[in-house]
Amino acid sequence: MPGGAGAPGCADPAWPATLSDLPRRDTSPADPAVAAWGDPAVVARCGVAALGPTPSECIEVDGQGWVAEPLSDGTRFVSFGTDPAVEVLVPSRYDPAPLLLPALTTIAQALPGNGLECR
Repeated sequence: MPGGAGAPGCADPAWPATLSDLPRRDTSPADPAVAAWGDPAVVARCGVAALGPTPSECIEVDGQGWVAEPLSDGTRFVSFGTDPAVEVLVPSRYDPAPLLLPALTTIAQALPGNGLECR
């Protein structure tokens, strides 16, 4: 479980009402640091552990670094250079998944930085 609402910058993130054309939906249990959109759900969590230096590919979206990890049915993105981090789980149905990240960039950029950047 992420640090959630207790993590710096995650008490009340400005989650968008829609993500691309996907409407926001309720999460269970309700937590202001967690948001979901669509069915199957794209899930974002604020307050996960920050990534350290990594050999994994880092992509930059609107000036924010994200590290992608393939999952069995989608992709996990973790904001890079923020502490805490934002995690976004995107089902493969919504590929190309990075196109969903711009709507979440401002939330990641509002978190404290840790000095790491994409190379």
